[in-house]
Amino acid sequence: RWPRSTKTASCMVLGRPNLMFGVTAGNMDSMVNRYTANLRIRSDDAYTADGLPGKRPDRSVIVYAQRCSEAFSDVPIVIGGIESGLRRFAHYDYWSDKVRRSILFDSKADLLVYGNGERQMVEISRQLANGASINEITDLYGTGIISKKTPAGWLELDCTDTEKAKTNIEECINVNSIDSTNSGFDGSSSDHIQTVVRVPSYEQVSNDPVLFALAARLQRIEGSSVTSRPIVQSHGQRDVWINPPAIPLTTKELDMVYELPFTRKPHPCYGKKKLPAYEMIRFSITITRGCFGGCSFCSITSHEGKIIQNRSEDSIVREIKTIRDTVPGFTGTISDLGGPTANMYRMNCKNSSKQSVCRKLSCIYPDICTNLNTDHYPLIRLYRNCRSIPGIKKVLIGSGIRYDLAVQSPDYVKELAYHHVGGYLKIAPEHTEKNPLCKMLKPDITS
Repeated sequence: RWPRSTKTASCMVLGRPNLMFGVTAGNMDSMVNRYTANLRIRSDDAYTADGLPGKRPDRSVIVYAQRCSEAFSDVPIVIGGIESGLRRFAHYDYWSDKVRRSILFDSKADLLVYGNGERQMVEISRQLANGASINEITDLYGTGIISKKTPAGWLELDCTDTEKAKTNIEECINVNSIDSTNSGFDGSSSDHIQTVVRVPSYEQVSNDPVLFALAARLQRIEGSSVTSRPIVQSHGQRDVWINPPAIPLTTKELDMVYELPFTRKPHPCYGKKKLPAYEMIRFSITITRGCFGGCSFCSITSHEGKIIQNRSEDSIVREIKTIRDTVPGFTGTISDLGGPTANMYRMNCKNSSKQSVCRKLSCIYPDICTNLNTDHYPLIRLYRNCRSIPGIKKVLIGSGIRYDLAVQSPDYVKELAYHHVGGYLKIAPEHTEKNPLCKMLKPDITS
């Protein structure tokens, strides 16, 4: 158990926050981190010193937010991270086998940030520092709030009709009615009528699997930062209002984030204890964000979006040199150049005008879109330049590879197999079976 008095006191150690409490559960969902798929408690925790289990509470965001509120009840609470972002709507909870309401209600937070969050946190901090109330921050992209009613000037697209949903879910989605001028894509308002999509309520999705599926589908369709509209979902007398995703970072901005003066070491409080997760990634480098795969089992698109955000080659080379020169224990091997998918580096839509109105969940299922650039040469060149850096013996690729993209470039497969594989190139067993693949929205390996 988590002793309430001790943990509440720990929230007061640094005194009253100047702006807000920022609450996350860490790099991994606390429930996935603690329980196996068979609902058994895991024997270790990769994110805890020496891998010891049981060092954080279940549904950590909710508990942490409650303790912060007990410590300073009038300080704004902003929740974020993977645990908050994937629970921004009413959601199915595997561990309790029921639909739970939005985490905004259970945590009693003032504001929810989803996605990677750099743009949102900078803007929230700026507004609070300038004297704004947390209740005034309502229209920031990549955030969600609790509201009592739809503001004036907004047109609601009602997608909660039970009978229509059961007859034909696509009629509720009505993708052809979308006007890409509904909102300013830089986060500003527009002179045009703004549309908000109302999805089936918490009460509806709790009792009707079809409406749950409808709500989930609408949430994914409205997951593009270019064409999406706000989504509202009723929870009793109040609504969860989720703004469109934040605008993806440019290459220059992403370089700036990853080249901040990180120590690349665990916090000194851990002393000489080992952190298994750190040991795994301390020599790895992130080169992309986002994934346009749209797989039904994966949360990456919901968290980082389908638009690929790329670092520059120069920035990646500089980070390799930083690892080489400063990280203790480096022996010359970079363990990974990757991201959500290893081989989507610099891949994007060839047609920007079509991309601005595209509503497809995936760019590569059931077939690779003709507008998708699948050129692997920038990645091949990156691999070659990285392994030629003095002091670098090997550059391995540890992130997953989309084989349907890789086979478009035999030169990439050759480069990968000859120089960047530590052992065998492996493929998950389900990728040979057509039936589960179609449920996952992944192509048949024989196609």
